[in-house]
Amino acid sequence: MARVAYNENDVNLVARMMRAEAVGEGRLGMLMVGNVIVNRTAADCLDFEDLRSIEDVIYQVQGGNYSFEAVQKGNMFYYRARGTEKKLARQVLDYWRQHPAQYALWYFNPYGQCPSTWFGQPFTGQYKEHCYYEPQAGTCASVYRF
Repeated sequence: MARVAYNENDVNLVARMMRAEAVGEGRLGMLMVGNVIVNRTAADCLDFEDLRSIEDVIYQVQGGNYSFEAVQKGNMFYYRARGTEKKLARQVLDYWRQHPAQYALWYFNPYGQCPSTWFGQPFTGQYKEHCYYEPQAGTCASVYRF
């Protein structure tokens, strides 16, 4: 059983976002970014209470900007997904999770050291250039269910 409901359009969206956000970090880096997308879709808490689909997550606007920079900056997100990227997207949609992104709802590239918190959420680890953060204990049980 998949971690979240999805269709072929969702596979393409996740694949394109994984590439746009983390192609320089290879297969594992792209899987970690994809994992955050799936976690946000599954989470029913914090900034993600009203997001019920992959499309809702990818195109979420917060503070007047898209949550994922790749939607509004650059054009890599808008290129068609390739077969290898779709395979990775299906993997993360169906079952894949790994530390430090396992329960993460946020990531970013600080171009320096990872801060110990990000908007009050604890740092779980770093993979290459991206820092990953999961919800504070007791604030988002839904992200740990799957």
